[in-house]
Amino acid sequence: MDDRYYMLYALEQAKKAILIDEVPVGAVIIDNDGTVIGLGHNRPISMIDPTAHAEIEAIRMAADATGNYRLTGAILYVTIEPCIMCMGAIIHARIARVVYGAPDPKWGGAGSLYNFASDQRLNHNLEITSGVCLNETREIIKSFFRNKRSK
Repeated sequence: MDDRYYMLYALEQAKKAILIDEVPVGAVIIDNDGTVIGLGHNRPISMIDPTAHAEIEAIRMAADATGNYRLTGAILYVTIEPCIMCMGAIIHARIARVVYGAPDPKWGGAGSLYNFASDQRLNHNLEITSGVCLNETREIIKSFFRNKRSK
């Protein structure tokens, strides 16, 4: 799988969040064949739903597309490290691998603040790859908040 290709796709999803004045986080889920089965971008403000994170939106779409709440073998690409809520959903969905761009030292659940991916007390562990398109994923967030502060 070409991690950079799918991360750039996730960045396109993040740009959709900017258009609705949401924090620009985007997610893409692929199956074993590399077929995109889930897409998402942040929408908690516009949906009035604290769970409407990009990862959750993508997981919901992928589960619907596959007809299964278990996404065994799937890979999730997300522009920012998943938060603790999203990591819980990722583990419940049995996603095999998460690839993210920029770390999230305040909310990260995949290594920065917590590391749920390798917690042996949980019934599912997964592979984490970080830093893919790091500069691009970091810049989209920084730019968003810079613009917010200047208004």
